[in-house]
Amino acid sequence: MAGRFDPNNAQNLLENADGCCTPRRFAVKAVEHAQTYWNLLEKVEPKELKLTKYDDEIYDHLMQTFPELNEAPYDKITKIDEEWMKSADGKKRWREFIESYKEKVKDYNFGSLIRTDARDEYGESNTIFVTRIQFYAYEIARNRLGLNEKAHEIAKEEAIKEKAKKEKEAAAAAKKKKGGKS
Repeated sequence: MAGRFDPNNAQNLLENADGCCTPRRFAVKAVEHAQTYWNLLEKVEPKELKLTKYDDEIYDHLMQTFPELNEAPYDKITKIDEEWMKSADGKKRWREFIESYKEKVKDYNFGSLIRTDARDEYGESNTIFVTRIQFYAYEIARNRLGLNEKAHEIAKEEAIKEKAKKEKEAAAAAKKKKGGKS
Protein backbone atom coordinates (compact mmCIF):
# COMPACT_ATOMS: atom_id res chain seq x y z
CA MET A 1 0.00 0.00 0.00
CA ALA A 2 1.61 3.26 -1.07
CA GLY A 3 2.69 5.28 1.95
CA ARG A 4 1.87 4.23 5.49
CA PHE A 5 -0.74 6.12 7.48
CA ASP A 6 -0.42 6.14 11.25
CA PRO A 7 -3.96 6.56 12.59
CA ASN A 8 -2.63 7.01 16.13
CA ASN A 9 -0.88 10.21 15.11
CA ALA A 10 -3.69 11.64 13.00
CA GLN A 11 -5.05 14.94 14.21
CA ASN A 12 -8.64 15.78 15.04
CA LEU A 13 -9.67 12.41 16.43
CA LEU A 14 -12.18 13.95 18.80
CA GLU A 15 -15.89 13.30 18.73
CA ASN A 16 -18.33 16.15 18.20
CA ALA A 17 -20.44 17.41 21.11
CA ASP A 18 -23.30 15.17 19.99
CA GLY A 19 -21.06 12.10 20.18
CA CYS A 20 -20.72 11.69 16.44
CA CYS A 21 -17.34 11.24 14.86
CA THR A 22 -15.64 13.98 12.89
CA PRO A 23 -15.05 13.60 9.16
CA ARG A 24 -11.37 13.04 9.89
CA ARG A 25 -12.26 10.17 12.24
CA PHE A 26 -14.30 8.57 9.46
CA ALA A 27 -11.29 8.95 7.18
CA VAL A 28 -9.03 7.37 9.79
CA LYS A 29 -11.38 4.39 10.10
CA ALA A 30 -11.55 4.05 6.31
CA VAL A 31 -7.75 4.08 6.03
CA GLU A 32 -7.40 1.52 8.83
CA HIS A 33 -9.90 -0.71 7.05
CA ALA A 34 -8.03 -0.36 3.74
CA GLN A 35 -4.69 -1.18 5.39
CA THR A 36 -6.18 -4.22 7.10
CA TYR A 37 -7.61 -5.46 3.82
CA TRP A 38 -4.31 -4.87 1.98
CA ASN A 39 -2.53 -6.88 4.69
CA LEU A 40 -5.06 -9.69 4.19
CA LEU A 41 -4.42 -9.63 0.44
CA GLU A 42 -0.73 -10.08 1.20
CA LYS A 43 -1.22 -13.08 3.46
CA VAL A 44 -4.23 -14.95 2.06
CA GLU A 45 -4.91 -16.24 -1.43
CA PRO A 46 -7.78 -14.00 -2.62
CA LYS A 47 -9.96 -16.92 -3.74
CA GLU A 48 -9.82 -18.26 -0.17
CA LEU A 49 -10.51 -14.96 1.56
CA LYS A 50 -13.83 -14.68 3.38
CA LEU A 51 -14.86 -11.14 4.30
CA THR A 52 -18.24 -11.73 5.97
CA LYS A 53 -20.47 -14.62 6.93
CA TYR A 54 -22.75 -13.41 4.11
CA ASP A 55 -20.20 -13.60 1.27
CA ASP A 56 -22.27 -16.04 -0.82
CA GLU A 57 -25.43 -13.97 -0.44
CA ILE A 58 -23.66 -10.67 -1.17
CA TYR A 59 -21.99 -12.11 -4.27
CA ASP A 60 -25.20 -13.63 -5.65
CA HIS A 61 -27.17 -10.46 -4.89
CA LEU A 62 -24.54 -8.28 -6.62
CA MET A 63 -24.60 -10.41 -9.75
CA GLN A 64 -28.41 -10.50 -9.87
CA THR A 65 -28.89 -6.80 -9.14
CA PHE A 66 -26.15 -5.65 -11.50
CA PRO A 67 -26.11 -8.12 -14.42
CA GLU A 68 -23.79 -5.76 -16.31
CA LEU A 69 -21.09 -6.66 -13.77
CA ASN A 70 -21.61 -10.36 -14.41
CA GLU A 71 -20.13 -10.37 -17.91
CA ALA A 72 -16.78 -12.09 -18.53
CA PRO A 73 -14.01 -10.94 -18.51
CA TYR A 74 -15.53 -8.87 -15.68
CA ASP A 75 -13.94 -5.57 -16.71
CA LYS A 76 -16.59 -3.62 -14.77
CA ILE A 77 -15.58 -5.38 -11.57
CA THR A 78 -11.86 -5.18 -12.27
CA LYS A 79 -12.07 -1.43 -12.90
CA ILE A 80 -14.86 0.43 -11.12
CA ASP A 81 -16.71 3.04 -13.17
CA GLU A 82 -17.33 5.76 -10.60
CA GLU A 83 -19.44 7.79 -13.03
CA TRP A 84 -21.77 4.83 -13.54
CA MET A 85 -22.07 4.37 -9.77
CA LYS A 86 -22.95 8.05 -9.37
CA SER A 87 -25.45 8.17 -12.24
CA ALA A 88 -29.12 8.54 -11.30
CA ASP A 89 -29.81 4.90 -12.17
CA GLY A 90 -26.64 3.71 -10.42
CA LYS A 91 -27.44 5.64 -7.24
CA LYS A 92 -30.97 4.26 -7.11
CA ARG A 93 -29.90 0.66 -7.65
CA TRP A 94 -27.00 0.90 -5.23
CA ARG A 95 -29.17 2.56 -2.57
CA GLU A 96 -31.60 -0.37 -2.70
CA PHE A 97 -28.73 -2.87 -2.62
CA ILE A 98 -27.06 -1.13 0.33
CA GLU A 99 -30.23 -0.78 2.40
CA SER A 100 -31.04 -4.47 2.05
CA TYR A 101 -28.08 -5.16 4.39
CA LYS A 102 -29.12 -2.70 7.09
CA GLU A 103 -30.12 -5.41 9.57
CA LYS A 104 -27.49 -7.98 8.51
CA VAL A 105 -24.07 -6.47 8.02
CA LYS A 106 -22.52 -4.43 10.80
CA ASP A 107 -21.34 -1.00 9.63
CA TYR A 108 -22.93 -1.71 6.22
CA ASN A 109 -23.08 2.00 5.40
CA PHE A 110 -19.75 3.11 6.91
CA GLY A 111 -17.33 4.68 4.50
CA SER A 112 -14.61 2.48 3.04
CA LEU A 113 -11.81 3.02 0.58
CA ILE A 114 -11.71 0.77 -2.45
CA ARG A 115 -9.21 0.44 -5.27
CA THR A 116 -10.83 1.49 -8.52
CA ASP A 117 -8.57 -0.93 -10.40
CA ALA A 118 -8.15 -4.37 -8.83
CA ARG A 119 -4.81 -4.85 -10.60
CA ASP A 120 -3.11 -2.10 -8.60
CA GLU A 121 -2.53 -1.08 -5.01
CA TYR A 122 -4.24 1.63 -3.00
CA GLY A 123 -3.06 5.08 -4.03
CA GLU A 124 -4.42 8.56 -4.57
CA SER A 125 -5.36 7.96 -8.20
CA ASN A 126 -6.67 4.42 -7.61
CA THR A 127 -8.93 4.90 -4.61
CA ILE A 128 -12.52 6.05 -4.12
CA PHE A 129 -14.82 6.25 -1.12
CA VAL A 130 -17.76 3.80 -1.03
CA THR A 131 -19.99 2.25 1.62
CA ARG A 132 -18.76 -0.84 3.45
CA ILE A 133 -21.30 -3.08 1.72
CA GLN A 134 -20.20 -1.79 -1.71
CA PHE A 135 -16.62 -2.55 -0.70
CA TYR A 136 -17.62 -6.07 0.33
CA ALA A 137 -19.63 -6.63 -2.85
CA TYR A 138 -16.80 -5.62 -5.18
CA GLU A 139 -14.01 -7.29 -3.24
CA ILE A 140 -15.90 -10.55 -2.73
CA ALA A 141 -16.52 -10.65 -6.49
CA ARG A 142 -12.92 -9.74 -7.29
CA ASN A 143 -11.62 -12.46 -4.99
CA ARG A 144 -13.95 -15.17 -6.30
CA LEU A 145 -13.30 -14.31 -9.94
CA GLY A 146 -9.51 -14.22 -9.52
CA LEU A 147 -9.34 -10.49 -10.22
CA ASN A 148 -7.26 -9.72 -7.11
CA GLU A 149 -4.37 -12.04 -7.99
CA LYS A 150 -2.19 -9.16 -9.25
CA ALA A 151 -2.88 -7.15 -6.07
CA HIS A 152 -2.01 -10.24 -4.01
CA GLU A 153 1.37 -10.46 -5.76
CA ILE A 154 2.01 -6.71 -5.32
CA ALA A 155 1.16 -6.93 -1.61
CA LYS A 156 3.49 -9.92 -1.12
CA GLU A 157 6.33 -8.13 -2.94
CA GLU A 158 5.82 -5.02 -0.80
CA ALA A 159 5.95 -7.11 2.37
CA ILE A 160 9.25 -8.69 1.29
CA LYS A 161 10.75 -5.26 0.52
CA GLU A 162 9.49 -3.86 3.84
CA LYS A 163 11.00 -6.80 5.75
CA ALA A 164 14.36 -6.38 3.98
CA LYS A 165 14.33 -2.64 4.74
CA LYS A 166 13.66 -3.27 8.44
CA GLU A 167 16.40 -5.89 8.62
CA LYS A 168 18.85 -3.47 6.98
CA GLU A 169 17.86 -0.70 9.40
CA ALA A 170 18.22 -3.05 12.37
CA ALA A 171 21.66 -4.15 11.19
CA ALA A 172 22.74 -0.52 10.73
CA ALA A 173 21.45 0.37 14.21
CA ALA A 174 23.27 -2.61 15.75
CA LYS A 175 26.47 -1.63 13.97
CA LYS A 176 26.13 1.97 15.17
CA LYS A 177 25.46 0.77 18.72
CA LYS A 178 28.72 -1.22 18.66
CA GLY A 179 30.54 1.97 17.76
CA GLY A 180 30.70 1.43 14.05
CA LYS A 181 33.38 -1.27 14.37
CA SER A 182 33.34 -4.03 11.78
